[in-house]
Order: sequence, then C-alpha cells, then structure tokens
Amino acid sequence: MGQRVLDEAMQAELAHGRALLAELRDALSRYGSTPDDEQVLSTSIRQLDEIFLIVVVGEFNAGKSAFINALVGEQLLQEGVTPTTAMIHVLKYGPAPTTSDTPHAVRVVTAPAEMLRDVHIVDTPGTNAVLREHEQLTREFVPRSDFVLFVTSADRPFTETERAFLDAIRAWGKKTVVVINKVDIFDQPADAAEVIAFVRRAAEPLLGVTPPVFAVSARLAMRAKQGQPELWAASGFGALETFLRESLDERSRFNMKLANPLGVGEALARRYATMARDRIELLRHDLDLLATLERQLAVYRDDLARGFELRMRAAEQPLLEMEQRAQQYFEDTIRLGRVVDLLNRARVQSDFEAKVVGDVPRTIERRVTELIDWLIDQDYRQWEAVTDRVRQRRHGHHGGAPEIGSFHADRAALIDSVGREAQRVIDTYDRQREAAAIADQARSAVAAAAAVGGAAVGVGTLVTVIATTAAADVTGILMAGLLAALGFLVIPARRKRARTAMQEKMAELRARLAQTLRTEFERAVQQSTGRIDAAIAPYSRFVRAEDQRWRDAAQTLAHLEVEAATVRARLLETTERRSA
Repeated sequence: MGQRVLDEAMQAELAHGRALLAELRDALSRYGSTPDDEQVLSTSIRQLDEIFLIVVVGEFNAGKSAFINALVGEQLLQEGVTPTTAMIHVLKYGPAPTTSDTPHAVRVVTAPAEMLRDVHIVDTPGTNAVLREHEQLTREFVPRSDFVLFVTSADRPFTETERAFLDAIRAWGKKTVVVINKVDIFDQPADAAEVIAFVRRAAEPLLGVTPPVFAVSARLAMRAKQGQPELWAASGFGALETFLRESLDERSRFNMKLANPLGVGEALARRYATMARDRIELLRHDLDLLATLERQLAVYRDDLARGFELRMRAAEQPLLEMEQRAQQYFEDTIRLGRVVDLLNRARVQSDFEAKVVGDVPRTIERRVTELIDWLIDQDYRQWEAVTDRVRQRRHGHHGGAPEIGSFHADRAALIDSVGREAQRVIDTYDRQREAAAIADQARSAVAAAAAVGGAAVGVGTLVTVIATTAAADVTGILMAGLLAALGFLVIPARRKRARTAMQEKMAELRARLAQTLRTEFERAVQQSTGRIDAAIAPYSRFVRAEDQRWRDAAQTLAHLEVEAATVRARLLETTERRSA
C-alpha cells in the first residue's frame, strides 16, 4: 500500500486479505472466468501496493473537471461546456506540473498540491459521452477505484444514464459520495434543499445505502481559493472537504484500499456463483433426460427379453411336434408285420422325412425370420424414441445463462451430436440390410453349432441335417438288429432303442437351436443398445462431469463471496465508525 509503514494489526489484515484474494482469483480462473474479469481482479489486487485512488465520475457537463480543480486548488484540468475529457486523467503529486500520456488513453498530470501526497485523483469521461469508447473507459476504471465521487449537475440531477451508472457501481461495492455541483444557479435555499432531497431519495435504492450527499459550487470554491474568500461559505466546499479529511485518514484509507479488491472479488464471486447455479439447473434437465433414456433402454431390454421368449417358444414348438410325430412313427413302423418294409433302408428314410420332418425346417426358418424382423423393428423404434427425447430437450432450452467460457457451446454441440447420430440412423435405416446382417451372423453361428463346415446354414437346414441323420441312424439300428436275429423280442427292443435315439436327437436339436438363437439374440441386443449408448456416452460424460464441477464451483464461490463480504463489511464498518 504505497510506501507507508503499516502497524502489526494492519499487516495481519493485509496478509489475510491477500490470501483470500489469491484463493478467490484461483477459484475464478479454475471455473472459467473471462480474461477481462481476471484482469479486473488482478489489477485491483496489484493496486494494494499503490496509493489511494479517488475516481470522479458523472455525466459530461456536470462539471467534474471544474470540481477536481476546485478540490485540488489548482487549474490542472481543462474545463468547458462540451465533452472536454476524452480520456482518463490521473492526478498525482509532483514537484512541478507535468503532463504525459500512457497507453490505453490515460494521461498522467502531476502537480505540487498537498492533497495529492496521499491520494491520486482520476477524472473520467462522461457517463453519457458522445463517443461510446469514452464511456467504456469510465466503466472499466471504476472497479479500480478505492473511493468514488459521483458528480451530478444541479440543473439536471440524476439523469437516466446516471441512474444506470450508479446501479452498475453498486455491483462493485464501492464507497460512494454524491456531489451535486452548480448549486449556485439557485436563488433560493429551498430550491437547493429540494434537489438534495431528490438526489438522496433516488441514490439510496440504486446504491443500496443512503450515501453522503453534498451540494457545492465548484466555480465559487475555485474563486474563493484564488483570492475571493467571501465566496467560500456559499460554495459548500467546506463541509465536503471536512468530510473527506475525516474519512480519508491513514487507517480509513487502508480499510477502503483493502476493501476495494475484496469488493471486486465479492462481486465476481457472486456473479460466477450465480452462473454456476444457472448451469446446475440447466444440467439438472440434462440429467433428467439421461435418466429417461436409461429407463427407456432398461425397459427396451426387458421388452426384448419377454418378446424373445415368446417367439423362441414359437420357434421350438414345431420341433416338439416333430418329436411327437417321430414317436408315433416308430410305433407304427417298427413291427414284425412290416419287416419287409424295414429292410428297405431308403424307403424308411424317405417315409420318415415325409411323415415326421415334413415342413418343419421351413416353418422354423419363417419363425426365426419373424423374430429377426421383430428385433429390427424394436431397434428402429428405440432410435426414434431417442431422437424424439433429444429433440425435445434441444428445443426446450433457449439459453438465459451467461455465455462465459465454452460450456454452452460444448453442451450444445454434444446434444446436437446425439440428435444428429440418432437422426442419421433413422434416415439411413435399411431394414433389409439390418435383418440380413443378423441372419448371416445367425447362420454362421448355426453352422458352428452344427459343425457342418465353413458354410453358413440356416436353422431349417440344421433341422433337416439332424433329422435326416436321426433317420439314418434309426435305419442303421433296424438293419443291424434285423440281420442279427428276427423275432418277437428283437423288434420291440429295436423300436425302443430307435425311440430313445430319436428323443435324444430331438432334445439335442432343440437345445442347440435355443442356445444358438439366444446367443445371437443377446449379441444383437447388445449391438443395438451399444450403438445407442455409444451415441449418448460423450454427452452423458460431459453432463455428469460438469454437474459435479459446477456444484463444486457454486459451493466454493458462495463460500468465498461470503468470506470476502464479511471481511469487507468489517473494514468499512470500522471506517464508518471513525468518520461518524
């Protein structure tokens, strides 16, 4: 804080304040503060090492430059009825009057004025400057101030632009004094009193407190200081200078100097904590969407499982019926009275295939095809459901949270990505191609299960192969038995063996078919849900990570806001007690 030597209490307060500000600066940076906001806080922190800064603001032609000249007691700044201050002027103490320009439209003016030994005074362009960049200069310089003198004109007090500017000052928590200049235009004291009362009433809701209000005439004060002391009382400057002298002693300047960056940090922490809460609310709806999609996928899997069992039983039913026909066939065929027919192996096999196997292979192929078509239809409908939900979410939020950092752009891009992928799948969905892919994989699995070589075969072919093999095996059993010995005991025994062999073959076939189809079903379901999960995953990861991040941010920033406000309030309360 300049070159002053601080006592132990002030050094402890300064160290605590710096630590708090460093923590706050790190938190803001961590949670995506803009470079401009980071610069504002960093500049404010650096100014702890600089001399106390009084910033004078107000509309052009309110007489700010004349007021500063009167306050310092020297004609340092140009005055006029047009916007003469087109840049920031910083008044500093120096052994001789000098003027030098620095980058960013700042002009430094030095003068051997006693008041400038302990403070720097800043003259700013008008809040309603003709050139917008001039007004921007004023708005950017206010956060750097330690003390604000707001000058308004008695002939047009508190214009709309002044009200808006004071409202902006409130956000930075600056100690503000309102000065009504040009009160010498009134002939009657009652007129001046009426303006003072009006300004005080208007300023309180804008600043959140009732500020000190002084009515002065800078013109009369300057003339009084330049050789016409009889005008001093009428200028009203005596009360203002007494207030400033008592309010800006060394301890009070220290308190306000430290309170300044704390106020800036508090305002930024409040803004970004609000932003974090807005994002948490936005992400809550995203989390609701993800939960809905997860529930839909869970229901989808359950529905597929139930639907598959029904269709699987329908596919197995022809095999059960074929087994029943086989048992009856052996009862009717393997008899002594038909021994001649039994000796004709080809005839037995042909008769078996016609009466037992029949159209079972085609029936099973058809039902497996129906199962695949049903699965494809369910997959398509699930993509439609995802598309519909994402579209509702995308259209259900039109912004409202401040566009700070890349959060909104990243989130929008990920939602769009999910929507585009779902829509792409729907637009390019080829049912025949999807069904053919599942059928090909099923045939390959069937071939492997049936051990029929590298060629992919259908379920119907598998049934035919196994049933024909069963018939051949049965015929072999019969031929072997008949050639060994004919008799009443041999034929029943061979019939029993044939029935048992056929039962085992059909049980094996059903088990193999069920296992193969279930395996392929699970693979197809995993592939379907996996594609949906893959489309949603980046958005899901972003939402869950950002939700945790902004919950941490809201908690951290709210804590820092309260701590900065508490320390700052204690400093300003001490200052108020000293000046009371």
